Amino acid sequence: MSSLGEEAKDWIVSIATAVVLALIIRTFIVELYLVDGPSMRPTLQSAERLVVNKFIYRFREPERGEILVFQYPRDPRRDFIKRVIAVPGDTIEIRDGQVYVNSQLMNEPYILSRTRGDYPLSEVPAGHIFVMGDNRNNSEDSRFADVGFVPYDLIKGKAILVFWPFNQFKTLP
Repeated sequence: MSSLGEEAKDWIVSIATAVVLALIIRTFIVELYLVDGPSMRPTLQSAERLVVNKFIYRFREPERGEILVFQYPRDPRRDFIKRVIAVPGDTIEIRDGQVYVNSQLMNEPYILSRTRGDYPLSEVPAGHIFVMGDNRNNSEDSRFADVGFVPYDLIKGKAILVFWPFNQFKTLP
């Protein structure tokens, strides 16, 4: 009978260890997210599932071109996924459907159509980023007051890969 008790104890310890490890991984290392909506098309499609690296920005700041998840400033229970367009100290301007960072026209092969509307020349403040969806004309992003410049403390992590559906498996820049 003691062998059965030992085996049960081993199972309980193994399960408890797995649960603790899963919680640590999800809290500090990676988290899975579901893309919901068209704002990142064509790069990301609605219903794709992503792996997001939650610890990378503890060691460095976000960089232009990275796709990341952040809490929506008006409702921190909602998460948004967008591309970093400009970082602290950069100037950003949108005119005639084209995006300029530090007065240089951005090369954006990931967008399908020109950006409607203009955005006045602005400097990204320290500790913030300027983000936009790849589907510019169907994206709620830094151009709008509800989002604005995103503070670092709302950033959840960097999207690193699409893992579902499996036939869409890909790493992200």
